[in-house]
Amino acid sequence: MIVILKSNPNRDQLESLITWLQEKGITIHTSIGESHTILGLVGDTSALDIDLIAALDIVDDVKRVQEPYKNANRKFHPADTVVKVRDTQIGGGNLTIMAGPCSVESEEQVVTIAKAVKKSGATMLRGGAFKPRTSPYSFQGLGATGIEYLKAAREETGLPIVTELMDLSQLPLFKDVDVIQIGARNMQNFDLLKAVGRQEKPVMIKRGMSATYEEWLMSAEYVMAGGNQNVILCERGIRTFETYTRNTLDLACIPVLRKLTHLPIIIDPSHATGKSWLVDPLATGAVATGCDGLLIEVHNDPAHALCDGPQSLKPEVFDALAHKLLKLHACMRDLEA
Repeated sequence: MIVILKSNPNRDQLESLITWLQEKGITIHTSIGESHTILGLVGDTSALDIDLIAALDIVDDVKRVQEPYKNANRKFHPADTVVKVRDTQIGGGNLTIMAGPCSVESEEQVVTIAKAVKKSGATMLRGGAFKPRTSPYSFQGLGATGIEYLKAAREETGLPIVTELMDLSQLPLFKDVDVIQIGARNMQNFDLLKAVGRQEKPVMIKRGMSATYEEWLMSAEYVMAGGNQNVILCERGIRTFETYTRNTLDLACIPVLRKLTHLPIIIDPSHATGKSWLVDPLATGAVATGCDGLLIEVHNDPAHALCDGPQSLKPEVFDALAHKLLKLHACMRDLEA
């Protein structure tokens, strides 16, 4: 349920309303806009008398929200969420480019790539320390050592680091990671989502391979219900009948999510296709469609990468793409102004 207040509501009446709602076990999220203040009511609101609340002098309108996700719902939070990460941010009109190797292989490798992608315009470094692999015989990542190498790359470049958390037992190792990634396979690992919801570090949730928009947003809701509002959504392609590409990138998610939620939207064209030559056109399409950022895999020697080499861009290819994407984003903003 949302309660839309009139402009400049009487402070005593507002405090009385909030106290009354809290006594009924309702959690209240306040969103202050230019002309209205919205109270988002989370909890069992079935027993609340809408007519009674609507009759209050300070109330302009009361609406029940049918969607099961509340915190992530744009109706509760009309303004776009901006997630701050060190000296940069995700959302708020800028284009965030996260780039780096699928898997951290050595300190020299990740530091070299970090320097290259920063020079090209990337504002965050992505790299896998723990790797979920379909085959138990594939490279599983360097684990805690990989995180240390990522931290060394951050020390060299200043780029915040993004890496994937796979299990609750790993969480203590992520205290110095800037953004925790929840992978597609763990999108509905509810214990893991609850755990990252109990800390303040930004969380990026990748869409599950067969997840609907509502299921995806409910995963975000798990994190936000725990108190962590710093949530980012990442589309990485869904599984369809098509086998030519690794997955099928759903660019329609951008306008759909813009309507449904206030959370920032990142697009991962690398995992969506599994083919490096498709990253450019799909990344371009994502920017033109209005995403908040991109997650792009870059490797200095893709042919010998220990993980996902075929979808990784060489630094020089990424450099040309990043410059194009930043110019396109600036052009799109001018057109919308």
